[in-house]
Amino acid sequence: MYEYEANKRSAETLEKKMPLTTLDATIATFDGVFEKFRSEAAKNKANLILFLADKDPSTSLSWCPDCVTAEPVIYKKLEASEDDVVLLRAYVGDRPTWRNPQHPWRVDSRFKLTGVPTLIRWEDEAIKGRLEDHEAHLEHKIDALVAGK
Repeated sequence: MYEYEANKRSAETLEKKMPLTTLDATIATFDGVFEKFRSEAAKNKANLILFLADKDPSTSLSWCPDCVTAEPVIYKKLEASEDDVVLLRAYVGDRPTWRNPQHPWRVDSRFKLTGVPTLIRWEDEAIKGRLEDHEAHLEHKIDALVAGK
């Protein structure tokens, strides 16, 4: 009986998921939020940045169809992780703002965004992996990015 109870407790411990911590930023607030994200990065197993489109106020949905597809998959995978994961959601703005070739994150040498959504693994002050708009919804690629593979 004792061995069964110990195994049962052990299984319950293995099933416990770690919390997903999210930080939200806009173009205007990004620098401050990113500094906080960077300063706490060493504490976490995975630090991810998700660049995504703003929600359309008239529909409450993202104006970006790829974001609508990828977001639920990304959140599901990250919430199921057994490790400490921090996700910085960086909203690129409305469609006209994002379409501007001089958008801050398009020209930023750290990110060089070309599309949304883009999911980036940030480690040791650098990008260690990224999923672009056409692949950010693929579960096996999200798993590999979170694992650092």
